[in-house]
Amino acid sequence: MTKPLVSVICLCFNHRHFLKEAVSSVLNQSYTNIEVIVIDDASGDGSDQLIKEVVNLHPEIKTILLSENVGNCKAFNLGLKLATGDFVIDFSTDDVMMTDRVEKQIDFFLKQDNRVGVVFTDSVYIDQQGASFRSHFEYLFNKKLIDHIPSGDVFRNVLTTYFICSPTMMIRKSVLEGMGGYDEALAYEDFDFWVRASRNFYFGFLNERLTKVRRSFGSMSTGWYKQGDKQLRSTYLVCEKALNLCRDEEDRKALQWRLLYEFKQAAFSRNKAEAKLFAGLLKKLGIIPPSFYIVRFVSALPFPWAWLRNRYHQLFYH
Repeated sequence: MTKPLVSVICLCFNHRHFLKEAVSSVLNQSYTNIEVIVIDDASGDGSDQLIKEVVNLHPEIKTILLSENVGNCKAFNLGLKLATGDFVIDFSTDDVMMTDRVEKQIDFFLKQDNRVGVVFTDSVYIDQQGASFRSHFEYLFNKKLIDHIPSGDVFRNVLTTYFICSPTMMIRKSVLEGMGGYDEALAYEDFDFWVRASRNFYFGFLNERLTKVRRSFGSMSTGWYKQGDKQLRSTYLVCEKALNLCRDEEDRKALQWRLLYEFKQAAFSRNKAEAKLFAGLLKKLGIIPPSFYIVRFVSALPFPWAWLRNRYHQLFYH
């Protein structure tokens, strides 16, 4: 029986120092029925030239070398148009796949029914030199950010809890095509993908560490909710979509939790325009808890809330 084709869409932006290791980890998979697509999003570090060198050795690799930076969502969608596999992996070229990642995910996927559209796994975080410093779920459990790993119907879970390590996902191509790919109007893709995909498909969890994800130590606490951050506006747009996807009271309660959380973060980080937007969605949802008014009052007091908030996150999430 022929195993299904897996398309690995490798997204590169200024990853020259890591690109060869990343692409080699895809080419050297124990699973052989793989289509490799490499897209350079107008890197400024010579990554495009390095990609050409790699392709000279492996002419089967499909490439797109963009002349202007279009962002992760659009770059991925360009790669998706070239993909012919039944399953897709969105792979960053500063990460590294374990040799048996694709094989184990496919074997797991083929044991699931058609309701499962996404399979995700655990991962190991590595620093810029490639040294491991923690695993994804070990960290989340240690910080008491989760008490279990959701799977199956995770729509409400993705609204209330960060738990999926996006670089570990394998996705049925039909799921992505049905969604029209990533939303190119957004500054980032994963939250939107989780919300829209989980509304119609189950997510399966394979308890294996199959990807090395490159991050700076403590990076989960850096760059969150800076004033004017486009990601916060994108989060609002996803929550707006989620409102239209809610089917019952429990869905709306999950969304209420998310909206209140985002309102609080926006208010205390002094992102006033976004705080107002999240407040408007709460009102539209028709459920405004007393804590909303408390946050609104306290955050308006003349204290350095943004600094205090950032300091708390730096200490807690390190």
